[in-house]
Amino acid sequence: MFTITMRAGPGRLAAHAPQLARAFHSTPKTNTFFTARTVLRANAKPSSSIISRLQGASRGYHQYESAYMDPATRRKELYRKLMIGGAIFGGTLVTVNAVFNRETREDGGMPPFERSYLNRTFLHTGLGVGIIGLSAYQMVQSGFVWRIMTANPWAVGLGGLALSIGSMIATRSIDPDNYIPKYLCWTAFNATQAALVAPLLTIAPPALLARAGLYTVAMMGSISVVGATAKQDKYMYLGGPLLAGAAIVAVSGFAPLILPATAVRTLAFTENLWLYGGLAVFGGFTLYDVQKVLHHARLAQRGIIKEDPVNESIALELDFLNIFIRMVQILMMQNNRRK
Repeated sequence: MFTITMRAGPGRLAAHAPQLARAFHSTPKTNTFFTARTVLRANAKPSSSIISRLQGASRGYHQYESAYMDPATRRKELYRKLMIGGAIFGGTLVTVNAVFNRETREDGGMPPFERSYLNRTFLHTGLGVGIIGLSAYQMVQSGFVWRIMTANPWAVGLGGLALSIGSMIATRSIDPDNYIPKYLCWTAFNATQAALVAPLLTIAPPALLARAGLYTVAMMGSISVVGATAKQDKYMYLGGPLLAGAAIVAVSGFAPLILPATAVRTLAFTENLWLYGGLAVFGGFTLYDVQKVLHHARLAQRGIIKEDPVNESIALELDFLNIFIRMVQILMMQNNRRK
């Protein structure tokens, strides 16, 4: 027996507004759920559907990858990708430290309680991302992704969005002492995110997904280090501006549904805004969320709130997914330019 506490009131809703806003656009711009053309007729030729065009892009990347079948060449390519990931991590760490983090902690570093709370939050974040990845892979292998892509796109898209937001609110509302229902709702939230991300596995090849994951981990890891070593609550003011930026990025993602196809320059601008502006916004959200975790750790230590690393991990998972999706799209665009 457990109770779900509904957190009402403008103050509490505003506190969760960044997470709710990010859930609305945690799917890629090429998400087939919101495209009516994904409905295949019984006797339609596959070449006329958006699914076949996306598969054509995947085949082109596989042809490009065929040049790396030699084991020695593949090892060199792997080392090169690892070096690039390390360079992204180190470069982001140095750059953000130099620009934003000139003043660090003066009290001898992070207290043990804050470090422990942050480590548990990152542990749950990693577990959540792992659940999303494995669930998405199973959905592809079982054919579930194909069935939902060929179903009613608006019903599937809106239903999936409602389940995603509903499971997130339920997870955050359950008291952390009710372990079983809380973790069940958290698992359901990760499953809904997997259903929204799974189409990427049918579009992009594994090598590209691995590179995007490596770059995402490097980017988020370096920004998290900066947020953890900064002065207390230094970046907490970013919540409002980041929420406004997330709203602009979300609107730019729906531009192709509104603007005519002849507005090429405008569509190109909104696409760049969605991709690169989204990277900047969710990189800032990572910085903000890490500082918020440390702030909540201090409140929990004083007994004001309860420790809840599950709730803390949800925001970081959404940051990871939004950055990862954009990394995949950017890498696919770069691959298409090479042809």
